[in-house]
Amino acid sequence: MANTNLDTSVYFESYEKHKGKPLMILIGLYKGMYSNFFWSTFFYIIKHSPVWVLPIVTANIINSVTNADPNVYRIIALDAALMVFLLILNVPMNQLHIHFRSRAVRKVEAGLRSALVHKIQVLSIPHQKEMLSGRLQSKIIRDVESVETLSDQLFVSLINIFINVIVALSVTISKSIIVFLFFLFTVPIAAVLVVSFKKPIKKHNQKFRKEMEETSAKVMEMVQLVPVTRAHGLENEEINRMDTQVDLIAQAGYSLDIIQGQFGAVSWAIFQIAQVLCLTFTAVLSVTGKVQVGDVVLYQSYFTTIVGQISSLLTLLPIISKGLESVTSIGEILESPYVEDTEGKSDIGPLKGEFDFENIGYAYPDSQDEIISGLTFHVEPGETVAFVGESGAGKSTIMNLLVGFGMPSSGRLLIDGRDIKDISLQSYRRQLAVVPQNTILFSGTIRDNILYGTNDISEEKLSQVIEEAGLKSVIDKLPAGLDTVVGEHGDKLSGGQKQRISIARALIRNPKVILLDEATSALDAISEKEVSYALDHISSKCTTFIVAHRLATIEKADKIIVIDNGTIAEVGSFKELMDKKGIFYRMEMTK
Repeated sequence: MANTNLDTSVYFESYEKHKGKPLMILIGLYKGMYSNFFWSTFFYIIKHSPVWVLPIVTANIINSVTNADPNVYRIIALDAALMVFLLILNVPMNQLHIHFRSRAVRKVEAGLRSALVHKIQVLSIPHQKEMLSGRLQSKIIRDVESVETLSDQLFVSLINIFINVIVALSVTISKSIIVFLFFLFTVPIAAVLVVSFKKPIKKHNQKFRKEMEETSAKVMEMVQLVPVTRAHGLENEEINRMDTQVDLIAQAGYSLDIIQGQFGAVSWAIFQIAQVLCLTFTAVLSVTGKVQVGDVVLYQSYFTTIVGQISSLLTLLPIISKGLESVTSIGEILESPYVEDTEGKSDIGPLKGEFDFENIGYAYPDSQDEIISGLTFHVEPGETVAFVGESGAGKSTIMNLLVGFGMPSSGRLLIDGRDIKDISLQSYRRQLAVVPQNTILFSGTIRDNILYGTNDISEEKLSQVIEEAGLKSVIDKLPAGLDTVVGEHGDKLSGGQKQRISIARALIRNPKVILLDEATSALDAISEKEVSYALDHISSKCTTFIVAHRLATIEKADKIIVIDNGTIAEVGSFKELMDKKGIFYRMEMTK
């Protein structure tokens, strides 16, 4: 059964505690799971022991044969039996080694993705809009995968390398100090290589990662724009735009491949030369009688092991660099301070729907210039208020303030007499319904999309809402009815059909406040008439805010507020504003 209650606190804690230190952050992510790596290492030592024992067995057999040992057959039999036993033991020990390693790594992999999802759900909307969805997707999928690979390399491969080198050096020093000192000669060579390649590899990894995120974001944009691109004959322009981005990522990847290739080639050549020197050195020692013939094979095997492990360590450097860069990339989300403040906020309780704008102004984050200012008006519970004005006047900003997607930079917004900054937005939003201009559906059935976020809705209530939203005639024509799959983003439906589903989703919640942002803009005249009845019906039961241009949608509003350049230009009923013959009158006359 899937674990749907992952504890993400350890991931946020690790990032907060070790800011700017990706390696320490990674270690902190595994808090409480270190025992898994202990047991993984323990079983690895047992399962990997044939690699260390084989050179000793080989040397024993060669020495006993070349020295004409009288117990040569017994030595061969015992050594062979030992190797067979260890090789058979390898299978269950390997299973246990992978079990403990994978349990820890996969849990952190899932936990990190869950932590990112948690953080995205609480990020302030203005800040979240600054991040392209493709970048967020890249962090959740690609960066977490890189961290998982890094975990394997650091907590498994590095430990394995360390153990292999320690065993090889321990056996060597027990047999010959001279050969041991020769082995140690390779260590400073490895250190020089690591230091010389570390910075350029990190730099190229960082550039490649950013280009990947940019490409991911642009691919998503391209897919969404395909209908617009094709409709306007802009295929070649879009292809050229994407080709430019693909070329940039290819160049970044090429530069990364070159530096990694140089790194691998240089390290390989140096260590191969060192192996030749080791063979020559130990062979001379054998000729002079300082080591036995069989020990030459042993030393060569162990030196090959050491060289192989150090080469593996150097090969891991790009992977580690890439993984640490991904740890930092994930931190851009998990460490973001731009979250909705919920600390000390109280539940608003049953919502009445009374609103007061008191000299409200709003500026985008990191900006001093207010895009709306001096907004002051009162809304009684159950009133219908329409905002009208030219595009960019500030209507959508006001709607965002009403939902709590942004907070006033000046003035106060009171809801039932309480400042919006002092209430739990979640308790407030549960009693809202929002019908946006751009309908957002997920790839489930029509039923799933209507009932999203609700529980215990009867079929009778569902049927009533479908009727009110003007969906019944649409559903009756579909072979699977309510269980028709809408496709990705609802692409199998028309704009009007998607909008009606969005309206039904709002109606099913029995909201105390409803916000309609161009809710009927995608509907034809007949559909709009059908849906207007539903909107009139719901408006009579709750406070309603409308952004619309169509006369039929706003003429019944109790109050129409005309927004011009971020300020209130006129307020009144439809008749009052038309009689006044001001801005609203001129807007209506020019339609």
